[in-house]
Amino acid sequence: MTALLASVRSADEAFDAAHAGAELIDLKEPGAGALGGVATSEITRIVRALRAQYAVRPISATIGDLPNDALDEMTARVLDVAAAGVDYVKVGVSPGAGAAACLRHLAGLPAAVVPVLLSDDGIDRELAALAAQLGFVGIVFDTASKNGRTLFDCVDITMLAACVAEVRSRGTMIAVAGSLGWDDLDRIRMLAPDIAGFRGALCDERDGRVGRLDPKRVERWARALHGAGVG
Repeated sequence: MTALLASVRSADEAFDAAHAGAELIDLKEPGAGALGGVATSEITRIVRALRAQYAVRPISATIGDLPNDALDEMTARVLDVAAAGVDYVKVGVSPGAGAAACLRHLAGLPAAVVPVLLSDDGIDRELAALAAQLGFVGIVFDTASKNGRTLFDCVDITMLAACVAEVRSRGTMIAVAGSLGWDDLDRIRMLAPDIAGFRGALCDERDGRVGRLDPKRVERWARALHGAGVG
């Protein structure tokens, strides 16, 4: 079964998503970029409030959009976000120059980092294999540009499936995200990732990913990912 990750920007959205059936709560500020970060003080507040009611619900948070070579700032943000009490810290990694060095650096930090492999120009299979070899608990395949193109518009599905199988064979969790919508449901089911992440598809379509999360949409997606149709 694929679990639903809901990206939220506030405590109200976090509780709405949890009540509606999201198995993972991801703290992100969609107005600040693909992996826009929520202030660490707010992350701390949301984590404490959410865990008072959902003690074991996994919570992740992003650190903001940074280039691969901003290792000092990346380190500081990872440690600050981890100290706010989340289970996982999500960090974007772009393919190309510095990507492998960035992954190796992240793997050495004292935090549960989950690299987000930004795949707007296709899958970097070697980078994904390296992330699995380095022992990260999970890997996310996502897109940096939120321009209407989904992950499946950007990657070859056969290549992605092969990459998912290879990474999973090492015991690494796999998540997919990237402007996914109802047209992508069959492909998500075919890939059967551990986690599928959403923001825009969970919000009022008039405002897209920067709008207010709609718990009814969360519930509908949770049912679909759990094999109960689309409701």
